Amino acid sequence: MARFYEQHGRRPGRAAGLAAAVAMAAGSAVMLAAPAAHAEVVDVNYQCKTPIGNKGAVSPIDIKSTADGGAYKLVMSFQKGVSSSPVELGKGAMKPSALIKLGGSESGTVPVAGPPNDQAIPANTPIKISDLSGTYTPKGSGKVTFTAATLTIKALGTTTTCSPSNNPKPSLTLDVKGPGGSGGASGSAGASAAGGGSSGGQLPQTGPADSALALGTLGGTVLLAGAAGALWLTRRHQRV
Repeated sequence: MARFYEQHGRRPGRAAGLAAAVAMAAGSAVMLAAPAAHAEVVDVNYQCKTPIGNKGAVSPIDIKSTADGGAYKLVMSFQKGVSSSPVELGKGAMKPSALIKLGGSESGTVPVAGPPNDQAIPANTPIKISDLSGTYTPKGSGKVTFTAATLTIKALGTTTTCSPSNNPKPSLTLDVKGPGGSGGASGSAGASAAGGGSSGGQLPQTGPADSALALGTLGGTVLLAGAAGALWLTRRHQRV
């Protein structure tokens, strides 16, 4: 009898060890399946051609993203003012827009725009640009970069065009999933994913983001099953 308990007394320990191993494996699988995204604030040196001459300013740019079905909502944020006006711009007098340059597995640009200024902008002071937003729809799957490009400011019947002069780095990088393809979806870092915006509530997501969640749920189920098995073996041997 002593030998029986000696032999069977070790089994709960083995079961607990197995459950721990299952938990570690499930956690590792979820980490490996996490969607890839990278976002950072990048200084952009804008050189602006205005109706009264050239002006320049450096502003840190943040682009965040939020997955929205098969597309991504982008938000481009300016942390400092760009250009200035020799006269006061009254409320609603200035309308900003910009282009975000695509790189990596895709090329082209994504237009983003923002609301008019909600407060008067004093003369000869940096023009604060509101958050600019737009929608990006992948054409295929792969790693795509998002970089600040041309900024356009329309005010009082004039147009000011500002172009980056310092070859800025991407503010956002995403592994995207296009139609019929496979790849990682991401959020802001920012999207963030940006940036492109700057993300409020959680929007519906499809693709790998949901896959990661499903894998996490599966891992949790396996973990619970392993723990239940260990508990059952422990109680069974206690009854014996």
